[in-house]
Amino acid sequence: MSAAWFVVRRLARDRSALVGLILIGALVLAALLAPVLATHPDDVFELHPAERLQPPSPAHWLGTDRMGADVYSRLLFGARITILIGVIAVGASLAVGVPVGLVAGYYHGWLSDLLMRASDIFLAVPQVVLAIAIAQTLGPSLPNVILALSATYWPWFARVVYAETRTLQKEVFVESTAALGASPWRLTALHVLPNIASPIIVRASIGMGFTILTAAALGFLGLGPPPPTPEWGRTIAESREFLPDAWWYAAAPGLAIFLTVMGFNLLGDGLRDVLDPRLRRARQAADG
Repeated sequence: MSAAWFVVRRLARDRSALVGLILIGALVLAALLAPVLATHPDDVFELHPAERLQPPSPAHWLGTDRMGADVYSRLLFGARITILIGVIAVGASLAVGVPVGLVAGYYHGWLSDLLMRASDIFLAVPQVVLAIAIAQTLGPSLPNVILALSATYWPWFARVVYAETRTLQKEVFVESTAALGASPWRLTALHVLPNIASPIIVRASIGMGFTILTAAALGFLGLGPPPPTPEWGRTIAESREFLPDAWWYAAAPGLAIFLTVMGFNLLGDGLRDVLDPRLRRARQAADG
């Protein structure tokens, strides 16, 4: 039985992880099939003042916004923006944080201290506050949001990889491989990294949810992609002056953000239970 199939079977037995997987799958399908699923795909970026703030109806399933655009259609196309921000930001954080953690964890001395102190500087400030400061400095745009999120999230990967590398460095197989003359780069890339992949995957899954939530917060504050981009956080901000009458205007993107973040968190918890044998054994012992 392959490792991937084992993980899939274990996740299928975990109800919360299965719910998370279904929610994420629905998000991905909504993003991929947005032009097909949207009832008004051509009106997402157009203005229809005569149809502004209409309640949910057969013509507009989730009502219309202040510009008369179909909320349901903009919600689907906004899923593309959400996935794009999450994937690129977390991917960039992985590309920076994992090598930094590997180098700092494997080597000792001034280089390790320098890299870890640099990550501590970023971790000393709450990520949301630092992301707001960077986005405000760079200006509201999609690339700047991704850059702000990437610049503030990589230290979390660096810390996880650093701790796991230091622990794994004491294992017999690592010491034996080093004694046989393997170079440090070969040792970390072929022996250390594959054995610490589990916590990296878990952190990436949970990080997707947190990154999407932070991106929505930036959009809500006006620091995200500018109009008429159908970004969920900005949509909620625009709907505030029409509450509580036009409740659907804020409810649709708010519920979408909630379900998306919950989906990634549930999947991350499920992956942690499956991929971390120590945690799984501890829970089994606690359950008797």
